[in-house]
Amino acid sequence: MTLILTPAARDVIDRHAAETFPYECCGALYGSDDVIAEALRLPNNTDEGPRRRFRISTPDYKLAEEHARKSGRAFVGFYHSHPDHPARPSQTDLDSALPNMHYLITSVLGGQVDVTTAWRLREDRSQFDELTLVNS
Repeated sequence: MTLILTPAARDVIDRHAAETFPYECCGALYGSDDVIAEALRLPNNTDEGPRRRFRISTPDYKLAEEHARKSGRAFVGFYHSHPDHPARPSQTDLDSALPNMHYLITSVLGGQVDVTTAWRLREDRSQFDELTLVNS
């Protein structure tokens, strides 16, 4: 499957990832099944240390859902960064993933955005499948 990332969404993700380095950032994605049109920054509320983990709190998740209603766009997934680490899902990412959502992971090396990859959880929740991510 191919997923299209608009320039506006990419800009939000890239800036957020670079600005929060060396910590992980996270946010919500909006659009359709094959286009990510918008990204919304959310705070990283982890208690485990934001250098290697992220957590979206229940109130922030509700805020993301409300944003979808107000914007008229579908809430289609999440993004987060991996500081000085590859843009591949970790076991923690797999354990916390929700079905039917897109997941974008941005690798940030030495404070510079490197690459962003796209993933989708398999229906049996056993692993992620990588999607082809293209810029519009």
